[in-house]
Amino acid sequence: MGDILFLAHRIPYPPDRGDKIRGFNILKYLSQRKRVHLIAFADSSQDLKRKGGLAPYTGNRSIIWRSKPQIAAGMQALFTHRPMSITAFHNETLQQSVDNILARHAIDTIFVFSSQMAQYLPPRPRQRVVMDFVDMDSAKFAAYAEGSSGLKGWMFGRESRLLLQHERQVAARADASLFVSEAEAALFRERTGADRVHVVENGIDTQFYDPAAQSKRIDSMGPLIVFTGQMDYRPNIEGVTWFVQTVWPHIRVANPDVRFAIVGRNPSDAVRALSKEPGVVVTGEVADVRGWLASASVAVAPLKIARGVQNKVLEAMAMARPVVATGDAAQGIDHGGTIRVGTSVGEMAEAINELLADPRSAAQLGASARERVQQRYSWDARLAPLDSLLGLTGRTSGRTAAVA
Repeated sequence: MGDILFLAHRIPYPPDRGDKIRGFNILKYLSQRKRVHLIAFADSSQDLKRKGGLAPYTGNRSIIWRSKPQIAAGMQALFTHRPMSITAFHNETLQQSVDNILARHAIDTIFVFSSQMAQYLPPRPRQRVVMDFVDMDSAKFAAYAEGSSGLKGWMFGRESRLLLQHERQVAARADASLFVSEAEAALFRERTGADRVHVVENGIDTQFYDPAAQSKRIDSMGPLIVFTGQMDYRPNIEGVTWFVQTVWPHIRVANPDVRFAIVGRNPSDAVRALSKEPGVVVTGEVADVRGWLASASVAVAPLKIARGVQNKVLEAMAMARPVVATGDAAQGIDHGGTIRVGTSVGEMAEAINELLADPRSAAQLGASARERVQQRYSWDARLAPLDSLLGLTGRTSGRTAAVA
């Protein structure tokens, strides 16, 4: 029984954004069964300072600073005919770290988190390879291309085509390809012809996201609508912009004192500009999103481009908030009717206004949503399929001292 090498495009700690939440919980789950060595990129100085939080779950840790400028990654992509998503994560130091771990330790499984990291696999791996695509990135860029024109549209189209080739090649080498929802897995099978494709869904920590344990509520005069997310991420930027420009005016007519809080780190200039609209608040990074969620009259997920399972929706459900989401944002979640789904401006506005007008019904919907995630989305239950996919049986505690 060998160890596991876990490759991640972003250090999975602290678990405070979607990809890091999934990565951290998978790493934690695997570490309860085998010794896990972690090699990952960091693109935040704060993350580098807090990487010691991974010590209980890892043997060796090698965290590499990712500082390649976007323009350099773009030039490399053009010259090598590769996707920019891949060249942006090409790093010789990280490759050396992978080679050293494979040479020094008995690794029987390489767990690759995000397709950008597949470039670090050995040419002919002797180890079991599990590729966690999470979502189908080529489909995301295809959607970007459809909504763009000119040079930008061409660039997104190129990225989509090359990423699809990359995804097909990686899946052919992997013993198992993982996706966060059946919809993503089915799309991947259809577009690549791949087999050995499996679904490992996201979970939610309902003890952490518990409205009964959250006392730090936001002092709000009147009803409050909340969106949470990483605010330099294009789908989030486009989602809140669309919401403010099209849905928000309908809500303000019926509820003049309502406020809309956009909660999340690194808001882009376009997001910051939304704070000029009446009733719109852009918070930037907050210490704990639970206070905002606990104070929300309604949580919204107005995403026009969304892949897989949206953690922001699961978090709001776990906090017993009534949720209104677009069809794209809700499609990966087995919510059992415990959230409201709107496919148009009118449907979104109507659903939100109805919930604001009937707080009792809104509270009942939120309570049902929390019950749903408690029954359906515990992390242990969602990650249980990994045991058979990785040949894991029993639990071990043999970890070496961490190496930074």
